[in-house]
Amino acid sequence: MFEPERILYEDNHLIVVNKRSGELVQPDPTGDPALEDEVKEMIRVRDGKPGAVFLGVVHRIDRPVSGAVLFAKTSKALARMNETVKNRRIRKIYWAITENRPSPESGSLRHFLMRDGRTNRTKAYDRPVPDAKEARLDYRLLAESDRYRLLEIELLTGRHHQIRAQLSKIGCPIRGDLKYGAPRSNRDGSISLHARSIEFVHPVRRSPVLITAPVPPQDNLWKYFEQTAGQQQSSSIGGNGL
Repeated sequence: MFEPERILYEDNHLIVVNKRSGELVQPDPTGDPALEDEVKEMIRVRDGKPGAVFLGVVHRIDRPVSGAVLFAKTSKALARMNETVKNRRIRKIYWAITENRPSPESGSLRHFLMRDGRTNRTKAYDRPVPDAKEARLDYRLLAESDRYRLLEIELLTGRHHQIRAQLSKIGCPIRGDLKYGAPRSNRDGSISLHARSIEFVHPVRRSPVLITAPVPPQDNLWKYFEQTAGQQQSSSIGGNGL
């Protein structure tokens, strides 16, 4: 059952919720509960709606990833937000925990990604290869502990497993991400990648919106890094804004 306290933002047109690691955003062949259906049911019960509740998925994040997920509550908002995403007018900031320190400590990554449907894995290439898609992101080192590093990432393109594949390519696999080269799993099956914030212009009100997702509260390393890094969600990486 979806807990209303996980709502990060809501108005008549949009709702943003804090996804837990392990949750599906949308239903898949496993038949496991999906966040989309649970949020619909929460709205139906809370608002006493007699019929079906409209809820459109604006963007998705991988099952083992936590953080902000944006839904549209009206078809008009969904259509406009889809255009916003298509035109890259939405700013997505992620936090990732890695064991290795990137070199340099901040910069831009550009690779060409090829997805293998059999293994559900994406391979990153330094140069163009047939059928590969260009992938770009900016990153910077935010904080460190004795063993781990916290990276802040601005996603400039939206590709399958993009952050996971690109960080692995530069020798910085995400903590717990066995599929992309991490040496060990996390106890809860998560990977230490968190959709920290999303920023966009409201599709109806035309005002700026910035939503920040708190890190998983049960993970002491995440809590340490959140405290150490401070409130970095509004910082600019690479000078890219709306």
